[in-house]
Amino acid sequence: MAIDADGIRKPDYSGLKAVFINCTLTPSPAFSHTGCLMDIVIAIMQDAGVTTEYLRSVDHAIAPGVYPDMTEHGFATDDWPAISEKVMEAEILVIGTPIWLGDVSSECRKVIERLYAHSGETNDKGQYIFYGKAGGVVVTGNEDGVKHCAMSTLYSLGHMGYTIPPQADAGWIGPIGPGPSYGDKKDDGSRVGFDSDFTQRNATFLAWNLMHSAHMLNQAGGIPGYGNSREAWDDGSRYNHPNPEYR
Repeated sequence: MAIDADGIRKPDYSGLKAVFINCTLTPSPAFSHTGCLMDIVIAIMQDAGVTTEYLRSVDHAIAPGVYPDMTEHGFATDDWPAISEKVMEAEILVIGTPIWLGDVSSECRKVIERLYAHSGETNDKGQYIFYGKAGGVVVTGNEDGVKHCAMSTLYSLGHMGYTIPPQADAGWIGPIGPGPSYGDKKDDGSRVGFDSDFTQRNATFLAWNLMHSAHMLNQAGGIPGYGNSREAWDDGSRYNHPNPEYR
């Protein structure tokens, strides 16, 4: 283990991979407030040895739908299959979203739907494909809704099989109505939100808890397969279900 700036030994999580999907509505190379906060989490993970990949969903032709490849369902192009390969290879997924009308962005909803497109796929234990991976969320906005957006996104990830560690969300909220957003420059050259202890603490805890969880899952060989294998259930296993009709 390396020693951090406070003289404390920190874990080395080299070998882990993390994918960050920023669901901003702003295409590159324009500044993204959500991406600015995600950068904090990315930097912490990279310093711990994690290989990271970052993308903005709006930069890609991701078709709407609930199938793994929407070109097989009427769309001329679909970049999701290539993105999903990166997601499958990573032990950690972090979704970032701005708040619009108190909810996640349309891009975020689309990405969640495309992740759900893989709900019928299973791993080598017969579990749903995202079992053994850790998921988290980053949220920014100028109106109420940080916890609501985090709640819906983390529920979706957990329902699909991702492990959600403690403190798996980080967010920043500005005053109600139009105004500066996270990362905007102030007149004195500093940036909005960078001095928020609540936001910076949660972003740090989010990063480390995701890495800790992904590492523990790796060390344990994922989540034990007893009691949750879709394939075994379909083959007749009932895992000691108390209802005789299911034995």
